Amino acid sequence: MGYVSTAAHVGGSQVLGIIPTALAEGNFVGKTVGEELRVPTMQDRISKMLDNSDAFIALPGGIGTLEEIFQIAS
Repeated sequence: MGYVSTAAHVGGSQVLGIIPTALAEGNFVGKTVGEELRVPTMQDRISKMLDNSDAFIALPGGIGTLEEIFQIAS
């Protein structure tokens, strides 16, 4: 995700990273590019993603990635 967000940001696109507070405070993420929005839960994250996005890119991940794909598609 870091390379994609950096390339989009350098190319002049708006980049918004939405992350649960627990992950942000636990040093599980790398350098933030663009704007960062912290939310309390993963459900809030998905809701904010739907509210603030025009398109989605799904990169290889785990069960959480599949959950997000299914919620966005439904």
